[in-house]
Amino acid sequence: MNDKQHTIKAPVTVSGIGLHTGVSANMTFCPAPVNHGYKFQRVDMPGQPIVDADVDNVVDLSRGTTIEQNGARINTVEHTLAALVGLQIDNVLIQLDGPEPPIMDGSSYEFIKSLMEVGLQEQNALRNYFEIPEEIRFVDNARAVEIAALPLNDYRLTVMVDYNSPVLGSQHASLTDITQFTAEISSSRTFCFLHELEALYKSNLIKGGDLSNAIVVVDRVVSDEELTELATMLGKPKVAVKKEGILNNVDLRYKNEPARHKLLDMVGDLALVGRPLKGQILAARPGHAANVAFAKKIKKKMMEANTSAVPTYDPGREPVMDINQIMQVLPHRYPFLLIDKVIHLDANTVASIKNVTVNEPFFTGHYPGNPVFPGVLQVEAMAQTGGILVLNTVPDPENYTPYFLGIENCRFRKMVKPGDTIIFRCQLLSPIKRGIAKMKGQAFVNGKVVMEAEMSAAIVKKEA
Repeated sequence: MNDKQHTIKAPVTVSGIGLHTGVSANMTFCPAPVNHGYKFQRVDMPGQPIVDADVDNVVDLSRGTTIEQNGARINTVEHTLAALVGLQIDNVLIQLDGPEPPIMDGSSYEFIKSLMEVGLQEQNALRNYFEIPEEIRFVDNARAVEIAALPLNDYRLTVMVDYNSPVLGSQHASLTDITQFTAEISSSRTFCFLHELEALYKSNLIKGGDLSNAIVVVDRVVSDEELTELATMLGKPKVAVKKEGILNNVDLRYKNEPARHKLLDMVGDLALVGRPLKGQILAARPGHAANVAFAKKIKKKMMEANTSAVPTYDPGREPVMDINQIMQVLPHRYPFLLIDKVIHLDANTVASIKNVTVNEPFFTGHYPGNPVFPGVLQVEAMAQTGGILVLNTVPDPENYTPYFLGIENCRFRKMVKPGDTIIFRCQLLSPIKRGIAKMKGQAFVNGKVVMEAEMSAAIVKKEA
């Protein structure tokens, strides 16, 4: 799985008809900055409102997942989101001039094909994975649905479906590596049973449905008269039933194509948690309602973890900024440059690393018989970390200098000694106004808070 965030190199547009609305639309994938995530934009509406791809914005689950925000609605988002997750793309603005993404061939493949044509762009920020910390389970006894997420340092999904149908019966599909999504899952098409078809039409759904973009499973004997009525309903001169029970002689791409499509839907629906996932997902008889309910449970666990999470540091992962990149931004130099790496940076939070060694020059005079990292230098290191955060708010940080303005509620909780690795984290307490930032800072060693403070800083443009 990717360590760094990715967007796309250039905009790319796909066009077609929406599955349920029947409205033609152009959908343009646009590059987006670090930590942007997935957002839809209704460019056909006044003000061009933005809709975040967030599980809290789900408003309808009638045969697809529909989100709404700022008075704008986007129908059937799951195939589009699945393509982005499958390619490990993190940041994209999806502009639509209609209410629903094009259904294309009923899968995610055409989206992936277009995205790969323009190519992916690596970004200088680490992916903000949510690692499933413990078993998370969802059960719907009425529908015999069960979904579980288990801890795993990877993203794997297994789906089992069980239909009371001689055509499909029980099927399962697995994705053991997200990089296999394009080849193994993305081309699996949406499907429905013949007995559902008429009900969907009467419910004013699948207006854009066509035998070229959906599989219709015939699960009973159909008379010639019914086939004629179906042809009229579908706007076709004639429809027939294949021996395997698929309408209009459509060939399945895989024997278990329905199960693979259910897995595709789940990948797209779980994207609505807002962060890439690490975990093992096991699902029996899932559907959009169950997927979204499960996504809400994951997001709740994610929000709980965010309130108490201690930053983690993996020395094997490439940092957001190494020491050379830090020196391009901060004006400090030896012996007063006190952070070694930046391991996280977004619009509101930054985390850095300081490796404390006995060779620091101040140890020769600061308690030389019992070396302790000076508290005042911990504050300075935290201020430098905060300086990275405030400089990240301007497009040309090399033309600005951060200045430490004040400190409040500073507390030292534990001594820091040579051999310790300090993780500094600074978070904005409010939006930056007139170049002034107020931050909450904490320092951690071995998962314990060793120092904390509230700080204010300013960024001032350098004189020409």
